[in-house]
Amino acid sequence: MFGYVRPSLARLEEEDRRRFAAVYCGLCRTLDRLYGLAARFILNYDFTFLAVLLSQPEAGEILCRPCIAHPFRARDYFPGNAALETAADCSVILTWWQLRDGAADHRGPAAVKYRAAGGALAGAYRRARERRADFDRSCGELLEELAALERERCPSMDRTADTFAWLLRSAGGEVEDPMRRRVTEELLYHLGRWIYLVDAADDLAEDFASGNYNPLLCRFSLEEGCLTEEAREALVLSLDHSIRRMAAAYELWDFGVWSPIIQSTVYEGLFCVGKAVLEGTFQAGELSWHRTGRNKERL
Repeated sequence: MFGYVRPSLARLEEEDRRRFAAVYCGLCRTLDRLYGLAARFILNYDFTFLAVLLSQPEAGEILCRPCIAHPFRARDYFPGNAALETAADCSVILTWWQLRDGAADHRGPAAVKYRAAGGALAGAYRRARERRADFDRSCGELLEELAALERERCPSMDRTADTFAWLLRSAGGEVEDPMRRRVTEELLYHLGRWIYLVDAADDLAEDFASGNYNPLLCRFSLEEGCLTEEAREALVLSLDHSIRRMAAAYELWDFGVWSPIIQSTVYEGLFCVGKAVLEGTFQAGELSWHRTGRNKERL
């Protein structure tokens, strides 16, 4: 996955920051427990957010122990639970399919890199596929549909973004309560659409230089590897629309102790990431810059 989905830490109380970090570390440990040490390398904030969405309204006990990544300093984490296991399973499955598609789309050393990573994850993928057969089926079908659109260099960013949105939406299909499932699927659909378009903006210069498909290049007929002012405004409107739809879905359900984290992500964190990507200042793997925050005037 991509790592774009992050809360705005500046607006969270210390307890909520601790809780989010404990989910992140809990997902890392769950990946290791279910799929081995190599699976820890696919850990990212996007599926941490999925684990938050799927968690029960009341948080369980937080443990604190050192780990292989931090052997000299104990870290808070939630022990394995259904939400963390679902997020781990879906993370492995989606990553494997993306590596498979990456190997097919690239040549030379890049293809070798994708094939090697896919091979390292193959055993974990087979186990995850057995646990989440429906999600695996959705990934295969929808990514093939997306690949077909990319091969024909589809000029509609909505069609390609919609395909990825349905893929992420399917991760909420195992929520038992019908109303909560509907809310979760709506949140994930628009989050998937937002992720796809932000990733396209993030990869714009690289895709222009390599000649790879990028929906923004085709939609706006860009002759250079950057957005024109008109294209940028159109993209921002589209991204903001997805966030508004996420916000509307969020308001329909009480997520309990997780509400501040979800609200911080939807109302502020996504705006911060989108702004950083469009300005060329986004750095994967860092959360500290979110402390600058941003209010929700765009909503």
